Amino acid sequence: MTAPDEHHDGPAARAPGADELSVRDRALLALERRPWPGPGAKERAIREELGISPVRYYQLLNALIEDERALREDPVTVNRLRRVRDARRGRR
Repeated sequence: MTAPDEHHDGPAARAPGADELSVRDRALLALERRPWPGPGAKERAIREELGISPVRYYQLLNALIEDERALREDPVTVNRLRRVRDARRGRR
């Protein structure tokens, strides 16, 4: 079951405290840390566990990796995602 602010996209969903990530943001990072056995597994988990579409997940994740609170929370995951994003931009 999801917490009420997990589906809210406004500022309150972003920062319950000045230096804290929201429950939803922590869930995004946790999902991104997990290994995936095959195609479709991650997208299914996004829908079932977070209750959002994969497109919305990636929109939220891309904004999240720019947040310094996320970098403090999980530097390994955030830096990996930034490197992947930057590599894709370089190929375009």
